[in-house]
Amino acid sequence: MENLKEALQYIVGLSVEAEKTEVLEINGKTYADKSLTRYDRLPKADRIKAATLTSMVDYIYQCNKEFPGSMIIHIVSPTQVCLMTALDKEREREVLFEVNAETSEFRFDQWYDQERMMIELQANFQKNEELELVLKAVGNIEKRNGQEYSDDGCSQVATMKTGIATKADVIVPNPVELIPFRTFQEVGQPASKFVFRIGDKEVPAFKIVEAEGGIWKNEAVSNIKKFLIEQLSNLEDEIRKSITVIG
Repeated sequence: MENLKEALQYIVGLSVEAEKTEVLEINGKTYADKSLTRYDRLPKADRIKAATLTSMVDYIYQCNKEFPGSMIIHIVSPTQVCLMTALDKEREREVLFEVNAETSEFRFDQWYDQERMMIELQANFQKNEELELVLKAVGNIEKRNGQEYSDDGCSQVATMKTGIATKADVIVPNPVELIPFRTFQEVGQPASKFVFRIGDKEVPAFKIVEAEGGIWKNEAVSNIKKFLIEQLSNLEDEIRKSITVIG
């Protein structure tokens, strides 16, 4: 029994020893062999999350007394904007408010059947003349006894036949300038070029492919910046000058 007691005490001693944090200095830098938690600084506030730029503007007008000092509005992308503090003594920033836009869920470069394409185009794009042309092209394609496609890489002509009757050619415009809902609703939606394609499949199929390499994002960020600066222009001078909008 005495041996068992000594063995248990030995095991407990090993456990206590293992819990000790070892601090090492290597090449002039200090390291610890365990993760440590600091208790000598205030915790960061949980950020408020919303979906509109207007909500952020309202927060700034109503709750600017919460600001610890200079603030930054960082336009991270066409769909994300953060309100954060300047660097603190620890060289860190605290995000107080974050907005993420609810945008179109249209899947570019993926095939849609005819009915779904008609719905998606009307639900996820702002109306313009070229959208009407695409809608007309999609709506006039029919699958009957036979079909022929002419494709030169820039435009397509689809001719549908039924017996001896021939449906008129459907001219497919390319590239087309469309306006998808891709950023916050409070600002203008950037237009850009897309390639519209008809698939040579068993049933009519269609897809739209982005053709400008994301240039629209710069315009969207610029639109967001202009909106925020204009909306904050009526703030008290002291508060307005303490907020920097970057994007």
